Amino acid sequence: MTTVSQLGDARTGKLADNLSGFGRTLRRAGVRVDAARMALAQQAALLVGLQRDDFGAALEAVLVSREQDRMVFRELFDAYFRNPDVAQKLLAQMLPSAESKAEPVKRRPRVSEALAPVRAARNASPPREDEKVDFDAAMTASDLQRLHQADFNQLSASEYQLVERLAREVPLPVPLYAARRTRPGSRGSRPHWPGAMHHAARHGGELLRVPLLQRRPQPLPLLVLVDVSGSMERYARLLLAFLHAATAPRHTGGALRRDVFAFGTGLTDLTPAFRLADTDAMLETASRAIPDFAGGTRMGDSLAQLRLQHARRLVGRRTLVLLVSDGLDTGAPEVLERELGWLRRHCGRLLWLNPLLRFEGYLPTARGAAVLHRQAHGMVAVHNLSRLQDLAIQLAAVLRQ
Repeated sequence: MTTVSQLGDARTGKLADNLSGFGRTLRRAGVRVDAARMALAQQAALLVGLQRDDFGAALEAVLVSREQDRMVFRELFDAYFRNPDVAQKLLAQMLPSAESKAEPVKRRPRVSEALAPVRAARNASPPREDEKVDFDAAMTASDLQRLHQADFNQLSASEYQLVERLAREVPLPVPLYAARRTRPGSRGSRPHWPGAMHHAARHGGELLRVPLLQRRPQPLPLLVLVDVSGSMERYARLLLAFLHAATAPRHTGGALRRDVFAFGTGLTDLTPAFRLADTDAMLETASRAIPDFAGGTRMGDSLAQLRLQHARRLVGRRTLVLLVSDGLDTGAPEVLERELGWLRRHCGRLLWLNPLLRFEGYLPTARGAAVLHRQAHGMVAVHNLSRLQDLAIQLAAVLRQ
């Protein structure tokens, strides 16, 4: 019988400590684990025992509530409970190490980031009692407020990872419009005769009520253009993660049409990558697909490529276009003027998401920024979490113009 390492029981006190260490690692990976879930995990472990499959299934049932966290949990569980001596090592938050050399395991980025502090703890010398650091100490309200207001470009590496995870939880309700297709409803301009006949058949042939047909609400088609040049490097990754999570089918009911492109010196179609359910997998696929990441910016040439090869992505002149860029273009301004004019004429609204609005008194004086300012229907700041949370309000304001 395959079993998990000897975690101990209530008499030795090891079970709670080991589960707490595992819970801290799950939180580092972005899995929502609180004290109540950890208490349920301890009860579940005592009920099912330490047979590996049953133990893992019980912990997964009480600790995982989102589908995108399921594979992350399983990889972390396998990493933690693979060594017979893991009980003592978990008490010091150490990764179990195999005696023989094995092939490196390819893990998801969230799993690797979560295990990084544990690797550091294994390689470092044991700290003195007064130097021990709790990696998952609860953040104060002031710390969270500072992260919500901090510019993405000014964050440290650990803060950037945390803010990226927080950005995936920010909602973005895409505005709705009345589609041509109809459905039965309480309001409408046309009677729903099949429904009226069914209703009459249930009441002896008496036509007591005539239901109506109303137009079906549907999200506006979304076209996202993300600048991946050197000046936009840190903003691009975080905003791609935000837009992928906020416009996922589970949030929009699968009715939202979204097309995503990255541009630098050329145009890259990221729509296939955005069809992946996992945000980490999307970012990995996008990084492999973009050949000019952190390079220059030729926005006019990229938009010309969009016009020539992907014009059908603009649906019925109602598409909402989100152009994420700082406007620092190195191409010819007349080309950018022409292509932005075409894009404006063939979409519903063109919204410029500009991280440089973080500067008080910002003016679009650069050539590319001046053209964008003239052609866009609106300009919105997207340099911190607080601005991302206000993005839905800004979208509604632009559509009302």
